[in-house]
Amino acid sequence: MNITVKTSELSRRQVLAGIGGLAFYGVMSANGLRLTSSAAAATETAQKITPWVRIAPNGAITILTAGAEMGQGSMTSLPMIIAEEMDADWSKVTLEWAPAEAETYGYRQRDGSRSMSISGSRAVHSYYADLRVVGAQVRKVLLKNAAEKWAVDPATLKTEPGVVVNPANGQKLTYGEIAAFGKVPEELPAVDKSELKPKSQFRIIGKAMPRWDIPFKVNGSAQYAIDVRLPDMVYATVLHAPVQESEPESWNDSEINAMPGVIGTVKLKKGVAVVAESFEQAMAGRNALKVNWKASKAQGYNSVEALEQQYEKIHADPNAKVEKVDSKGDAAGAFANAAKTFKAEYRSDYGYHAQMEPLNATVRFNEARDRVEVWDGSQAPHDSRRRVAQALGLKQEQVTFNQCYMGGGFGRRSLPDYPVEAALIAKEFNRPVKMLWTREEDLAYGMFRPQTFQCLEAAMDDTGKVTGWRHCVVGDGGSLITGGMKTPYYALANQDLEQRGVSHGIRLKHWRAVAHVFNMFAIEGFVDEMAAKQGIDPIEFRVKNMAMVPRAVKCFETVAQMCDWKTPRPEGRALGIATSERSGSLAAGAAEISVDRNSGKIKVHKIWLAVDGGLVVQPEAARANVESGILYGLSSILHERVTVKDGIVEQKNFDTYNLMRMSDTPEHIEVKFVERDAPPAGLGEIGNPFIPAAVANAFYKLTGKRLYHMPFTPERVKEALKA
Repeated sequence: MNITVKTSELSRRQVLAGIGGLAFYGVMSANGLRLTSSAAAATETAQKITPWVRIAPNGAITILTAGAEMGQGSMTSLPMIIAEEMDADWSKVTLEWAPAEAETYGYRQRDGSRSMSISGSRAVHSYYADLRVVGAQVRKVLLKNAAEKWAVDPATLKTEPGVVVNPANGQKLTYGEIAAFGKVPEELPAVDKSELKPKSQFRIIGKAMPRWDIPFKVNGSAQYAIDVRLPDMVYATVLHAPVQESEPESWNDSEINAMPGVIGTVKLKKGVAVVAESFEQAMAGRNALKVNWKASKAQGYNSVEALEQQYEKIHADPNAKVEKVDSKGDAAGAFANAAKTFKAEYRSDYGYHAQMEPLNATVRFNEARDRVEVWDGSQAPHDSRRRVAQALGLKQEQVTFNQCYMGGGFGRRSLPDYPVEAALIAKEFNRPVKMLWTREEDLAYGMFRPQTFQCLEAAMDDTGKVTGWRHCVVGDGGSLITGGMKTPYYALANQDLEQRGVSHGIRLKHWRAVAHVFNMFAIEGFVDEMAAKQGIDPIEFRVKNMAMVPRAVKCFETVAQMCDWKTPRPEGRALGIATSERSGSLAAGAAEISVDRNSGKIKVHKIWLAVDGGLVVQPEAARANVESGILYGLSSILHERVTVKDGIVEQKNFDTYNLMRMSDTPEHIEVKFVERDAPPAGLGEIGNPFIPAAVANAFYKLTGKRLYHMPFTPERVKEALKA
């Protein structure tokens, strides 16, 4: 198979000509997604009309995909939805990247705007309903054309994969044959929900379909942004201040320009770029830079001191600024009338995205310098295009964006600061520029998962039921620290959730599952502690005393069977359990661990996770995605930690920012999807949030000691064992 990655905008002539067959065009209107024919397309602007589906006379079907691909399978899942409803023969489907045009290819957000950002487990969840309609409309047009050809009622016909069939006489027309003579109406037919396929008739959705990207990644033909090579291309790399967000004042420009291969330097808002004939020469220039930096807010900041001392004081300060995250019922009354109360405090450190492919982008201007082309592996292609245009003072239609595969994203590649830098550098030269950040640069100037301090309190009545709940989180990042505080799995009537913000001048960013990881670590660790103090099985306590919702109960029942919860573990091992929640999905997970008491190293041997994610479009890819979230979570809680001293990130590369190695991976990971008749929910991050609490709860079961600070470094484990 060959994939065609478009590297330039379609001209109006190309759009209207199609490929000699039927072309279906998608336009996002105020009323949602509609398809229009090529005749109607002529009245639209070229930027707002691009094809969703093309059918050639030879039967080949081209479907555009808006699913930016970083290994999670979205680029395949989204076209599968269209192909299912149009009853396409998947073996004849070819995929192309959708242009970076959110008005046409974006899903609707809560504020009514449209986005193509593949983050927050949104891809299938957000596109599912619209893309089913796209496929159904294409199918209705094919049926209508066949009916006219045979002079019959379209309602008497049916489709099979790639074929329209007349059951009355057995006549058949392939989609390619229809494409050779068919016409597309000015306005494509409306689709009622009753006309969409029932789940029982799915041939593609829910089946083990091969991912489109795998063959190209195996044979090396997949184009990542870092693979882009252009004629006469030069290389750039950037040095940002050791103290984040500092701005450059001056540097040894003449010395750098005299170095072999160096073409010049460029002042950026937060750094200095060196441009050279080769990347090695650019690096040599970067390493020789001597920059005078302005002072910034992070100057002198010590993250360990802030987390260990400052945050707790902010929580205890009655005059500290408080922002309500959520409030239900009468939490104060529940605590005033409680038979028992419980309290615990938790901490979490900064976390780095650690994506495999270093951040990079390639930019080329045309000769007139009024158009620019960008190659970027972006989670949000429309935003990358918009931000580049904005930075260069151009209109969006003057920027052509070429989507590439990503060697990892995890939220980091949804912010286009790096392609903007590449564009600003290229603006200064008359040659294409490939800009790469080094791993050291990405860590030093990283955008991290925030560090937090959390305090949880619970009120219990005389029957043992939890009647009141308080949760306060202290940290920097606004919504980056509040996600996951709400408990859709526990229907507790009286809750009071709040945040107390601080600001240190450190760059922060969405990180796989964002705040759910440390918030659910605290929530599920706290619940486990209450269960232990009451002498009740952790699952039984959750179901009976935490007002657990039926969906969550089903997940716990399923994972209890999967891990054989009641069966004693082998000597030296213990099992812990926790809830997971993210992007509409619920799950329950269990971890079996052992501890080396001399080294303080925790070994996770087995993981089980039962997931309720509604309809699963692509089961095998979804399973792999969940498994990757599990491993990402394990690495983050057992090995990964960013610290800042005197405003400077202390970790320099993977020798000091430790990641999980192959030898650390569990011997057994099992994921099971809990079937439920519901639209797809998000699955890309559900494997992460339960991990810290499940491991910490297993640690308590094994040792009788609690872990309150993630990650669980050997030093912290040994301290806990001594406590």
